Amino acid sequence: MKIAVPIEIAEGERRVALVPESAKKLIKAGAAVAVQAGAGQNALIADREFTDAGATISSDLDQLLADADIVLKVQPPAERKDLARHEVELLKSGAILVCTLRPTINFDLVKRLVERKVTAFGMDCVPRTTRAQSMDILSSQANIAGYKAVLLAAAELAKYFPMLMTAAGTVLPAKVFVIGAGVAGLQAIATAKRLGATVEGTDTRPVVKEQIESLGARYVGVDTTEQAQDAGGYAKQLSQDFYRKQAELVAKHCASADVVITTALIGGITAPKLITEDMVKGMKAGSVIVDVAAEGGGNCTLTEPGRNVVRHGVTIMGPTNLPSTVATHASLLFSRNVTDFVNLFVKAGQINLDWNDDILKGAIVTHDGEIQHGPTRDAMQKASGGGA
Repeated sequence: MKIAVPIEIAEGERRVALVPESAKKLIKAGAAVAVQAGAGQNALIADREFTDAGATISSDLDQLLADADIVLKVQPPAERKDLARHEVELLKSGAILVCTLRPTINFDLVKRLVERKVTAFGMDCVPRTTRAQSMDILSSQANIAGYKAVLLAAAELAKYFPMLMTAAGTVLPAKVFVIGAGVAGLQAIATAKRLGATVEGTDTRPVVKEQIESLGARYVGVDTTEQAQDAGGYAKQLSQDFYRKQAELVAKHCASADVVITTALIGGITAPKLITEDMVKGMKAGSVIVDVAAEGGGNCTLTEPGRNVVRHGVTIMGPTNLPSTVATHASLLFSRNVTDFVNLFVKAGQINLDWNDDILKGAIVTHDGEIQHGPTRDAMQKASGGGA
C-alpha cells in the first residue's frame, strides 16, 4: 500500500501535507511513503529528512501518483499548466485522495473526481466531534491565522500595542476589536492580549462570551433569543432585526478601535458583510482592519482579497492563506491531522474503509463514481436550477 505526497502547486502555498514525523508513523503502520522531490522545501523540510524517516523521494510526478493508493495534499487538485493536465487525471482510478476540497463550491473538481472514480475525503468536511478533534484541520490552521493576523496588524499600526510608562510619559495601549470568536478569533484575542492591547470581542453566538472573557478581553454582543449556531458549532444566518442591531454595535466599536480583526464565517465558508464603507469612514485615521475572512469574500465591503488597500485613511488588509505564511508549524499540524485521519482506515499496511465510522461518513465526498457528500449534492443541484 503506497502513499504519495506531491508538491503543492497553488500560488503562494508553502505547506506540505506530510512531515517526516508523520511519515515515520505511517510507515510503522505498514505503508510505503513516497514524497515528490522538493515537496517540503518551502516549509524548510529537506528531502533528506524524509529519507531519514524511511520515505522515498521521487522526481517523476506522473509515476509517483500513478503508483499511489493514497495521495495526501493540502490544497485541492488543480490544473497543472506545466503538464497541460489536471492533477486528478494523474491519479489512478480508485485511488484515495485526502486533502482540503471545499466541495460545496468546487463543482468542476467534484465532477472530475467522480469521473475518475476517486475516493476523495475532504479534510475540511471532517465532522466537528470530540473524537475527530485531532483531525480538525480547520481548527489547527485557523489558530495560526488568528495569531498571524494580529502580527500583521501590529506591524502596520503606527502605534504600540502595549501600554508603556516612560520618562517621556505614558503611552496608552492600542484598542483591538475582534469580530468572530471561533478558533481564529479567540487566538487573535489571545495574541493581542499577549502583546499588551486592550481587547474587545464579539460574536453572534452568546455561548462564546465566557471564552472571550477567559482570555482577558471584554465581550460585547447583541442580546438575542435566536439560536445562533448550527449542529456543527458554526455561526448560522439570523434575522434581519438581529443584523440591524449587530451593525449598530459593530459601527460603535469600530469607531473607537485602533485595530479591527474580522474572522466571521457562515457555515465555515461564506463571509457575511459586517463592516460597511460608512463604518470605515467613521474609524480613526491610521486604523487597521485585518480581514481574516478575505478568502470567503471578506467581512468588510472594501476588502480586496490578497491586497492591502487604504480607504478613508484606514488600512484594510485582505490576507489569503495566512497559515501558509507560518509554513513549518502549519505543515506540522496539518500533517498530524491528516495522519490521525488516515490511521482510521490504514491498519497493518491494508486499507479498510469502514462506512459505519461517523468520521469517514462525514468526510467522504466522492466514492465509486458517485457524490457521497450531502451538502455538495444539494449545492450542485441548487446551482443547476434543480432546487430552491
